[in-house]
Amino acid sequence: MTTIENRPNTALLVIDVQNGVVALAHQRDSVVANVAGLVERARQEQIPVVWVQHSDEGLLRGSDEWRIVPELTPAEAEPLIEKNYGDSFEDTSLESVLSDLGVGRLIVVGAQTDACVRSTLHGALARGYDATLVSDAHTTEDQSAWGAPPPAQVIAHTNLYWSYQTAPGRTAGTVETKDVYFRTPS
Repeated sequence: MTTIENRPNTALLVIDVQNGVVALAHQRDSVVANVAGLVERARQEQIPVVWVQHSDEGLLRGSDEWRIVPELTPAEAEPLIEKNYGDSFEDTSLESVLSDLGVGRLIVVGAQTDACVRSTLHGALARGYDATLVSDAHTTEDQSAWGAPPPAQVIAHTNLYWSYQTAPGRTAGTVETKDVYFRTPS
């Protein structure tokens, strides 16, 4: 139901599943495995997989921490968006890449839940995209020393509020990995 005209396609958006981002993440291995399974399914169904990779002063471009985790390998033909802000759309080529692919619906996975994942979800919805969060394929590290709830609560709360997110002419929501459908039922 996206409000973007002539964009009927869906893409899997993989946000910041990088060594330094998920090294200490809650349930890292199971989340990465879920992301890997979704990437494989998307490829089998010929659904675009779009990768996002963050860099900043704490995550230096080209460093081992900056690299995408070894369990995931972007295919040569799959777009890789480099970003410096939380919202993957901000000051990147993501919008033009999605436009070229005819994408108006995003299935979102990755890290960190309480930073780049949330920012990108809101950015997508505000720009007219349908945005579905895969509830068991995103994660974050423990930020409780800075006043945040424990990671499991951050993830649960994000899943809760995104499942009720609405906007005129757009859909949002959450779905478990096992229930992801890349093509909307006709």
